[in-house]
Amino acid sequence: MKPSTQMILTQLIERYPCLADIKDDIQTAYELLISCFEAGHRVYLCGNGGSAADSEHMAGELLKCFKIPRPMPDDFKAKLSAYGEDGEMLANNLEGGLPVVSLMGHVAFSTAFQNDNTPALVFAQQVNAYGQAGDVLVAFSTSGNSKNCIYAAICAKAKDMKVITLTGGTGGKLAPMSDVAVIVPAKETYAVQELHLPVYHCLCAMLEEQVFGK
Repeated sequence: MKPSTQMILTQLIERYPCLADIKDDIQTAYELLISCFEAGHRVYLCGNGGSAADSEHMAGELLKCFKIPRPMPDDFKAKLSAYGEDGEMLANNLEGGLPVVSLMGHVAFSTAFQNDNTPALVFAQQVNAYGQAGDVLVAFSTSGNSKNCIYAAICAKAKDMKVITLTGGTGGKLAPMSDVAVIVPAKETYAVQELHLPVYHCLCAMLEEQVFGK
């Protein structure tokens, strides 16, 4: 890990001293994610309600520039430029991204599946369709007991994926089935979500710095 990447985590703890006891868990989550990306695998995210919004938010920060520029590789820019004016436009404006998929979208699929099948399996079905060994599932659940996230985690483990959970309280049922459970020191839903935000922003910043930073 670059010193500049480690500094992002250090600064998080300085801003949020209440997270000091889970610093090692945040670092382990980062290590699982960076290993996934470096090996050419993908990350999938899921959650309910505000945690669904957090899943979308985290995905958005990884798919595009978050804090620092993400220039495209010169060889890819050259290939794009071969397509004339439109290719030049792409070469000059596209940003580097990391391969993440929020399982919150796909409205046609999710509504059809929940109507025709068991609604609590909506995330697990997508993990079943997309997931490959070496991929990572990130599940947001303030209680750690969200049934659809539990089913997704079981499916992910059966596919030899890694599972990261962001939760609160005691970590619920998700914690023991996770490769790392980042359990923030709060119990009420809103309070847990308030601490999830700086944690996943930190993870996004660390990943970006490690992959795209100079």
